[in-house]
Amino acid sequence: MKKQRKQYAPEEKVAVLRRHLLEKEPISKLCDELGLQPTVFYRWQKEFFENGAAAFEQKARPNHSADQERIVYLEKKIQSRRIRVQASCSRSRYISTGTSMFPT
Repeated sequence: MKKQRKQYAPEEKVAVLRRHLLEKEPISKLCDELGLQPTVFYRWQKEFFENGAAAFEQKARPNHSADQERIVYLEKKIQSRRIRVQASCSRSRYISTGTSMFPT
């Protein structure tokens, strides 16, 4: 039967990298202890350094852009209704006076 691979959580990966980077444990020792291939360790390290800037980015509200899109949509909807109401009032004014909206 085939041995199942262990799926490491992001926190576990960081802990392994920390042991190497801060505590100076050799990669070979960590890999033997955890049953990792060194290429896996190096891939984690590469991903860690490539995505490290994300830790320092400002945390924006997750739905901020969705909220903004909804606001823009609703503002357009309100504006189009205002135009229809104004047009409707214009037509009703001409109808009540019996004059034509279109000069001849």
